Amino acid sequence: MTLKHLKLAFSAALTIFLVSCGNTKLVLTPLEKIDTVPLKVSDLTETENETWGHKDLISDTIPGISLNKAYDEIIKNKKGKKVIVAVLDSGIDLEHEDLDDVIWTNKKERAGNGIDDDNNGYIDDIHGYNFLGESYNEQLEYVRIIKLKMGDNAIQEKAKAEQQAEYSKESQNKMRYEQILKTVKDADAAIKKYLAKDAYSKKDVLAIKTEDQALLQYVAVLKQMYGVADSIPDVIKELNAGLTYFTERVNYHLNVDFDGRKIVGDDPYDLMDLGYGNGNPNNRVKDESHGTHVAGIIAAERNNGLGINGVANNVEIMSIRAVPNGDEYDKDIALGIRYAVDNGAKIINASFGKSYSLNSDWVYDAIKYAADNDVLIVHAAGNDGLDLDDPNNTNYPNDHADTKGNEITDNLITIGALRNKYGSEMVASFSNYGKMNVDVFAPGYSIYSTMPENEYEFQNGTSMAAPMVSGIAALIRSHYPKLKASDVKNILIASGLSSSASVILSGDTAKSKPFNQVSKSGKMVNAYNALIMASNLSKANNISKNL
Repeated sequence: MTLKHLKLAFSAALTIFLVSCGNTKLVLTPLEKIDTVPLKVSDLTETENETWGHKDLISDTIPGISLNKAYDEIIKNKKGKKVIVAVLDSGIDLEHEDLDDVIWTNKKERAGNGIDDDNNGYIDDIHGYNFLGESYNEQLEYVRIIKLKMGDNAIQEKAKAEQQAEYSKESQNKMRYEQILKTVKDADAAIKKYLAKDAYSKKDVLAIKTEDQALLQYVAVLKQMYGVADSIPDVIKELNAGLTYFTERVNYHLNVDFDGRKIVGDDPYDLMDLGYGNGNPNNRVKDESHGTHVAGIIAAERNNGLGINGVANNVEIMSIRAVPNGDEYDKDIALGIRYAVDNGAKIINASFGKSYSLNSDWVYDAIKYAADNDVLIVHAAGNDGLDLDDPNNTNYPNDHADTKGNEITDNLITIGALRNKYGSEMVASFSNYGKMNVDVFAPGYSIYSTMPENEYEFQNGTSMAAPMVSGIAALIRSHYPKLKASDVKNILIASGLSSSASVILSGDTAKSKPFNQVSKSGKMVNAYNALIMASNLSKANNISKNL
């Protein structure tokens, strides 16, 4: 039976069983109601902003994953079976107050003795593994292609053109941010001196009356900046963050002469050059926050009175540090996937991606290895606002063998990002999309989660949408452990909520399409529906075994 026929059989079995289970008290959210949901016109409250991804579309008119409803009506006090979710990402703050009790521990390894106690090939891997050693900043893959003169001539030329254009643009952006930041700081200092205050409000600035033309210019600058944030310290914080981003782009990501891998000590283009890295997958600097944010979305300790609630309630997070501040190496990703599989992970969250891949075959083989061992991989679609069905718009890793959408495995699901406003603007402007190459959408805009040093912050990205789905997958695998990775993938896709409403893509109204045409499923994930489907399929499987 082909993969296509298996999917059809799976869908048919679900349909038959759902129809036959008239005695269940749980009812799937009726799809025909979705397009009649009234748009939410009022601004979200602070609590809604922090938790919108867990809301229910029908009752809250917010396109969340119906998680609260799932806990209230389905999960209740049930714990389920412990599930290990590997976060293949940057380092994680393993001591964060909202994560420390959900971090995976390798009980077969003794900490700090410099011995591979469990003979898994990795020394002192107590909470996961660090494939980056002490490195942090890295080049983008196409810059490495230029530096190493790898790939054919066409790839070389394309990479050179892209690097030159991006380097010029980001250098200008860096210079512009430097100038704006200096101007705002000068204005801030001048207003503080004039008002004789260390802190002031927008009202204070608007009330200034003076004939001093220089001071009036500073007032005008600050008035403009209040359109960026509510306070000037927040403006300065945002400008500093922007300047850091563009500085890293120029100095590291796009710099042909930079070599971030040197301190690791391996050959990143030799898959058999092993034994590098170390057993400490913690974040190295505070700004290395991506993995911590992702981990919190999946599994932050629920109902502990701190911070946030993660999606899943009985999860251990395995930290695999393999994604630097720049593009990841295929070697680290391939080995990271295999490490996760070999050490018990049932789900791998892959919130990373790149447009070039020098050794994609290594990663494809690792994805197939995960499939052979019943491990689900949840991958972010990427943040370029591109149609991934266009052959010119690649996003690695993926599970497609060709441009027709034929999959090499059935254990990888690719996630686009939703905003917190249902309607024409619900697809995040940055999110990639594609009828063949994106499977489903999930909340990924302004997501509140854990940050290093016991902090919390909002972040945007398909990187935030993927762990929403990983969390739902963990719930399914926890409460219905006999379901396979491919079952879970198909449930996540089949159980989502669809809409025929037109949505704006890439922030461009000219690119609008019906929502049900921008992903393979045409749906947004729904935890409540997914758990009902998982329950019904699990019962159906048990019935079929007893026939």
